[in-house]
Amino acid sequence: MKKMTDNIINLWQEFQQNILDHLPKVVLALITVVIFAFIANTAKKICVRIYRRAFKENYLNIEQTIASLFYALFVTSGVLLALHILGLDKPFEKLLAGAGVIGIIAGFALKDIASNMFSGLLVDLQRPYKVGDWVEIDGKYGVVLEISWLTTKIKTVPGQEVFVPNQIIYNATFTNYSTWGKRRIILKSGVSYGDNLEHVKTVALDEVQKIKEYLPEEGIDFYFTDIGGSTYNFMLRYWVNFESNDDFCRGMNDVIMRIKKRFEQENISIAYPVTTLDFGVKGGVNLFDKEIKVQKY
Repeated sequence: MKKMTDNIINLWQEFQQNILDHLPKVVLALITVVIFAFIANTAKKICVRIYRRAFKENYLNIEQTIASLFYALFVTSGVLLALHILGLDKPFEKLLAGAGVIGIIAGFALKDIASNMFSGLLVDLQRPYKVGDWVEIDGKYGVVLEISWLTTKIKTVPGQEVFVPNQIIYNATFTNYSTWGKRRIILKSGVSYGDNLEHVKTVALDEVQKIKEYLPEEGIDFYFTDIGGSTYNFMLRYWVNFESNDDFCRGMNDVIMRIKKRFEQENISIAYPVTTLDFGVKGGVNLFDKEIKVQKY
């Protein structure tokens, strides 16, 4: 019985001695963790302040996420240093090695999600487009409704909502039609061989200038581009104000209607794919344009 009591007393004395020996290290480790926690909190606040000043328009609200990453980085550094002070870094390294294997497996499984998230961060930083812009991404043309971490939501012209993964934006080309607030229309057509080409050009340029969507400071380009099988083909290029796809459609529609009406008034023939017989008459005579008379003998 006495021997057992002596063993307990010896164990208690050793325990007290170990506490006294390690107490300075424990206190130093706690102080280290507190200091790094304070630094992490300060870094988090500074990060949020700098981000909000640099990017006043923040669609993804990612400043808190970035700040939290900095916070976690400093806190983790403090914990690792504290473990090193206590001499517990070796077991922790083995634990990290095991976690690293799991992390690699998870990384392969979640690589697409991570890629989309990183691309979402780039979209928020670079801002190649914003909500309300008309864009074409991966062949999908429409207005941007929402920009999230993983996808960009687009409402197409037919009315469908399309979710485009953000990684596609940086893996291929995309177009933002709203960047300049204007858009160019290229209209192609042709007139018959018998028409006066100078007169055709004058009439076409005059009609473009009459539509309200036209931007006069950008000018108009008119070129005859080809001599076809039965036509002189031309290309008409002009700029219109662009806030939505309706502006583009109206700019095309109004010019087509005006040119068609004006060409009829000026006796200019818009060529179409039918066979005509030219008997020396301007532009030829279509067999279906006039009544065919049969003379009886």
